[in-house]
Amino acid sequence: MDLHNGLIMVLVNALPVIFAITLHEAAHGYVAKHFGDSTAYMLGRVTLNPAKHIDPIGTILVPAVTMFAGGFLFGWAKPVPVNFNNLRSPKRDSLWVAFAGPGANIAQVFIWAIIARVLIEVVPMTGLVGPFWVAVCEAGIKWNIMFALLNLLPILPLDGGRILVSLLPDKASYAFSRTEPYGIFVVLALAVTGALSFVLGPPFMAAMRGTYSLFGFQ
Repeated sequence: MDLHNGLIMVLVNALPVIFAITLHEAAHGYVAKHFGDSTAYMLGRVTLNPAKHIDPIGTILVPAVTMFAGGFLFGWAKPVPVNFNNLRSPKRDSLWVAFAGPGANIAQVFIWAIIARVLIEVVPMTGLVGPFWVAVCEAGIKWNIMFALLNLLPILPLDGGRILVSLLPDKASYAFSRTEPYGIFVVLALAVTGALSFVLGPPFMAAMRGTYSLFGFQ
């Protein structure tokens, strides 16, 4: 990837990625506070300030290196601390805390799609401004679908794993929770081998087609 194309890619993707990460993490903290745990709130993590959620290595360096190298895109944000024991009903409420992040991403898919639809209707697409911001919106749709699907994988410590812990019977839930120390290695292995694309590719394309069809995009 040459420098010019790399710069354009950064300009198009930076804002959607920052919003996707920030709102995802803030949503976890907000819902946790709603159900009784103020840990994230007291640490200043229930905020829309992206600096509070960005991990310099996981959010900036690793994704940039993998993107410019032309390989798989991989990274992570600074996790929002949640003390599940402080929740009023830890097993039940942890489901909503976990789903809050992907839920925020799903909401952003619709927000970016609505903005894109409005831009297409009111801004001329013959110059540079209109097409650029529509591209930003399309990146917002893609990133948020990707983040939602990735985080909903039933692997700890991903949100999907925490949702599964909440839904399983107590004995099975406890047994599954013990896999958490190994989950990040499983996700990394899936990414490196391409299995992650194989698993997430079909639902990603289906969600993209559904969103584009719903909002009347080409």
